[in-house]
Amino acid sequence: MPQNTRKARNINTFKRFQDMTKILFVCHGNICRSPMAEFVMKDLVKKAGLEGKFYIESAATSTEEIGNPVYPPARRKLAEHGISCAGKTARQLKHQDYDRFDLLIGMDKANIRNMHRIISAPRASLQNGGCDGKIHLLLEYAGRPGGEVADPWYTGDFEVAWQDILAGCQGLLDFLRK
Repeated sequence: MPQNTRKARNINTFKRFQDMTKILFVCHGNICRSPMAEFVMKDLVKKAGLEGKFYIESAATSTEEIGNPVYPPARRKLAEHGISCAGKTARQLKHQDYDRFDLLIGMDKANIRNMHRIISAPRASLQNGGCDGKIHLLLEYAGRPGGEVADPWYTGDFEVAWQDILAGCQGLLDFLRK
């Protein structure tokens, strides 16, 4: 491939990435709620024919599960609905993610506090809570301001987590389509 063609392709890929809405779902360990949200949202976007308009990932606020796959009950719950999360491993939120993503969506208030801590550390301008409206709770988009997706790692109730995550992701997609 000629050098100019390769360079043009890289520029087009970068431009296309810039035009996408980039969403990062975040929970404590990145093995239950946030990967469920990542793959539910990817499924909703695909079914809506909008795959090229979104870039979606998930991350943890802790280091406890880094490198581990999605927790088996969460994986099974996704599979019940025909959604695969094959190959996903936990990663930690980095302060650079604030610049890479348009929206950072936490599952509970502890996630939000930890997201602010991780993201604000190198940014004095963000240390007083000013995050340009990028950080939200998922259930805000389900019409439940302040609502939290309970952690099924502790509750054992992956069905309730599924229902909350699905409602939040559907609401988020509806919000972004407006």
